[in-house]
Amino acid sequence: MSKEIATLGAGCFWCVEAVFQRLKGVESVVSGYSGGEVPYPTYQAVCAETTGHAEVAQITFDNSIISFADILEVFWHTHNPTTLNRQGNDKGTQYRSAIFYHNEEQRTIAEQSKKAAEEAAIWPDPIVTEITGFEVFYPAEDYHQNYFNTNPGQGYCAYIINPKVQKFMKQFRDWVD
Repeated sequence: MSKEIATLGAGCFWCVEAVFQRLKGVESVVSGYSGGEVPYPTYQAVCAETTGHAEVAQITFDNSIISFADILEVFWHTHNPTTLNRQGNDKGTQYRSAIFYHNEEQRTIAEQSKKAAEEAAIWPDPIVTEITGFEVFYPAEDYHQNYFNTNPGQGYCAYIINPKVQKFMKQFRDWVD
């Protein structure tokens, strides 16, 4: 088993976590914060846009089962990478689309993947996803972890996350664990 880590921002971390938890080869998904300047940020500070951090999911996966390129394929199809600092009704820099690469190989794959997604016209508008070097990850508060799975009836989960998960599971059925 060869473990690798991907750190991705794609709007609300509850959504990102719920999707990537269902992929074959994914060992763990932790919701948290990355890309900002303030150490040990709180959810309230991130939402107030005073930290520079994005809501992210840190995904540990077995790259002998699923590649970083495959992780990014799911990433491009499960959020809107063309809206700057926004996913649906969630607005603010904390909801930006971002790939925080952990090494030069990931950077190269991310840039190639973004170019391929643009050329395939997956989305009608230009992709604005930030590709930047990973520096630090801060896990979110415990109540944010595994949120969709433990709160499926909560309004946001039922009406926003569940349809996204169902669409993902249909589109990527061969990749679902």
